Amino acid sequence: MYLLPAIDLLGGRAVRLAKGDYAAVTVYNDDPALQAQLFEEAGATWLHVVDLDGAKSGNPDNLEVVRAILARTSLKVEVGGGVRSLEAAERLLDAGATRVILGTALVRDPEFAQAAMEKFGPDALVAGIDAKAGEAAVAGWTEGSGVAAADLARRMAALGYEHLVYTDIARDGMQTGVENDAYAKMAAAFGNPVIVSGGIATAADIRALAPIADAVEGVITGRAIYEGTLTVADGVAACDGTFQLSDQLEEEEHPLTIEELEN
Repeated sequence: MYLLPAIDLLGGRAVRLAKGDYAAVTVYNDDPALQAQLFEEAGATWLHVVDLDGAKSGNPDNLEVVRAILARTSLKVEVGGGVRSLEAAERLLDAGATRVILGTALVRDPEFAQAAMEKFGPDALVAGIDAKAGEAAVAGWTEGSGVAAADLARRMAALGYEHLVYTDIARDGMQTGVENDAYAKMAAAFGNPVIVSGGIATAADIRALAPIADAVEGVITGRAIYEGTLTVADGVAACDGTFQLSDQLEEEEHPLTIEELEN
């Protein structure tokens, strides 16, 4: 399990939205490349980037900002938002992105989702599923899709996708903790571990994922780091230690409580 600090790009700045609401924006850094450098210096090896402008427009509007991040750091970077064509995906990968995230296109253009897999392969792609009440949302979280998130995960697995970011929109940016059961069910539907996104507030929230560690590939967090309730170093350490806690859980006759996990 690994930590992915998040940078959401809007108007060329690093921001966070509350519950995916474009009217509820907090700006954290006018220089996203500098922010990425700070994450790397604090111990991060991965970065999760979302082009919020692109998510609404359907184009990678902040490509130059992404290039600046990649030029300034040696981070492994996954990028999403507006990736709805093979050309857009290729431009990001050619710029140096490790993986590109497909979101809205998974629902609206399944033929593209398949073509992308055939062209780039599973190591270069991530299925991004953002859900409200179990329904996949599209167009930068502004619209429902009418498709159950678990059903979409099964479709992507059938196409060969091996990485999936699952965002609980109701918890994203709210620092309310993670609902383990939702991620365990999504991983079961997908057939592979998933990347957790939404609700992480502290290192204890990451450590509390220990009971479902086999279902979790990585953990994305943004607002918690920006607002100081979680440091990158503590997040990385919590991710590294969660597998050990998972082993301990298997040896216990009763599940550990959150208080025990924190000790």
